[in-house]
Amino acid sequence: MEERTHRCDRKVDIGRRWFLGGAGVAAAGAAAASVVPGRAKAEPKLARVAYPSNRLANVQQLKSNEPLAVAYPDDNAPGVLIKLGTKVPGGVGPDGDIVGFTTTCPHKGFPLSYNSSDRTLNCPGHYSRFDCENGGQEIWGHATQNLPQYLLRVDANGDIYAEGVDELLYGRLSNVLEG
Repeated sequence: MEERTHRCDRKVDIGRRWFLGGAGVAAAGAAAASVVPGRAKAEPKLARVAYPSNRLANVQQLKSNEPLAVAYPDDNAPGVLIKLGTKVPGGVGPDGDIVGFTTTCPHKGFPLSYNSSDRTLNCPGHYSRFDCENGGQEIWGHATQNLPQYLLRVDANGDIYAEGVDELLYGRLSNVLEG
């Protein structure tokens, strides 16, 4: 009987060591977690595609909340400029409210139409919707990327230039100009 008790004591002792060892590792992990800084603040870089600078329009040609048809980076790439009326991310011009987007859906290439009531570009093919006030972010549908937005600048005369696109354009194998 005494031998059984002795074996039992040894198992309790081994169990205690394992427990204390695990508690030590847990305590070290908790201490390390409290030292690690919070959330990383780095922002991902955009998938910018640089195309040659091209004049698209003049600020005076734009009417609030009405799209102006343009083409960028070439005549085979339809798009729009829109003066939204409120400052938005990526907006340019005196009020920071002018944005430009391709009007070809990145899902299957259907032509998009502008809905002025909610400021979205909408696809009739599979019903993808893109928020013009939030950089062309997809808010509904089958598309797997946001709508490509033009990188714009406005010069002292009010001329609006596109200087690149922040996403890949649908239907282009390399997203570079040929020729």
